[in-house]
Amino acid sequence: MKTSKYQEILEELTSILKGNTLDAIVPPLIFVFMNHLFSLPIAIFSAIGVAASFGLMRIIKQQKSIYALTGLGGVLLAGGFALLANNATNFFLPGIISNVFFLLVMFISIVIGRPLAALASHITRGWSLDWFLRPDIKPAYTEVTWMWLALFIMRTALQIFLYTQESINQLAWTNLLLGLPFTILVLVISYDYGIWRLKQLKGPGIEEFNEHKHPPYKGQTRGF
Repeated sequence: MKTSKYQEILEELTSILKGNTLDAIVPPLIFVFMNHLFSLPIAIFSAIGVAASFGLMRIIKQQKSIYALTGLGGVLLAGGFALLANNATNFFLPGIISNVFFLLVMFISIVIGRPLAALASHITRGWSLDWFLRPDIKPAYTEVTWMWLALFIMRTALQIFLYTQESINQLAWTNLLLGLPFTILVLVISYDYGIWRLKQLKGPGIEEFNEHKHPPYKGQTRGF
């Protein structure tokens, strides 16, 4: 990969690390640890306390409140599932349900011709949706969305298997390893493949599209 591509990937990873990474990782680990040492209620309230602390810290630092709300809300929901069923494994059930929903969204986006990879890039980058839907551009985003679908099916299938086995420790570590590291891997693969595929399709780069240039195109060299 060219230096510019490494820089682009680094920027994407930095944006992820600045988000709610710790909010998503630490509370489940605290829950498993406290449930092993003490009891389910103590584990739930400990995880909620940690999530609330992260939220308070973000508010004090005047960071985006959405991270505080989503982090705390997710732990409250997970704790509620576990407490109502009196089953510690249910703490991870909301995450599994959200993964299944995400899989359905990805599949539907492909069926209706609006691949999720294209929509996500359109929203985050602000590029024209018409560019993403060109016949010499869209196949790259459709294929990347299929890639996402396959990878997330494997991850969700493993989570469901561990959930049915009530393997709470294995489920916690699986969620950790298939969380941020998995996201980074998917991002790098998607970016590298996407840029290569756009070159193969020989469509215009976004700037060429905006400037209404005619072929032959230089194509998209940075950003996917």
